[in-house]
Amino acid sequence: MQRILLKLSGEALAGEKKTGFDEETVRKVALQVRELTDDGIQVGIVIGGGNFWRGRTSENIDRTKADQIGMLATVMNCIYVSEIFRSVGMMTSILTPFECGSFTKLFSKDRANKYFEKGQVVFFAGGTGHPYFSTDTGVVLRAIEVDADVILLAKSIDGVYDDDPGRNPAAKKYDEVTIDEVIAKNLQVVDMTASILARDNKMPMWVFGLNEENSIVNTVKGNFNGTRITV
Repeated sequence: MQRILLKLSGEALAGEKKTGFDEETVRKVALQVRELTDDGIQVGIVIGGGNFWRGRTSENIDRTKADQIGMLATVMNCIYVSEIFRSVGMMTSILTPFECGSFTKLFSKDRANKYFEKGQVVFFAGGTGHPYFSTDTGVVLRAIEVDADVILLAKSIDGVYDDDPGRNPAAKKYDEVTIDEVIAKNLQVVDMTASILARDNKMPMWVFGLNEENSIVNTVKGNFNGTRITV
């Protein structure tokens, strides 16, 4: 495995506070990613914006404007997490699909590849740059564009279940499931647009619990305790 794209939920990075950031949680993620980059693995990262903004739950804000606020929330998240990564000794860059002044650089595949080759962790902020598309779609799109080997979905739950395990203690966890099954059964690993994009471009996804000890490193190095979504 040479290049991975890691999706982190904003809520997971907020820890028990549920909003903002929990610095110790982010630092643990950073130390794991540093271990991977020290082994020569190229790492791209997409972060959701849910620790700041859940605009789609509001009936009082235009959908386009709500999605634009969400895109900016992901930029804030990437700037913060990027700085924590730098504090533990990594080089980072942030790419966005729209201008953010001097805060970020505009995304292009060539620019991303140049940063990867320099050993930098590349943050892909701002989603697709368009409303009506989630960060789920953004992570699959970027993974395809930069030829990632796999998408790692670090979530607050430890895999894919046939029902919500929080409401149904008898929910069954899948060790492996095809993307076609995810779509047919509406398992909601990622949204439907992202699922179809992953299927059509044969992009595998691995789902695991971020809060398990050393879970990112263990997932990459074969000690996997989540769900593999195959194509």
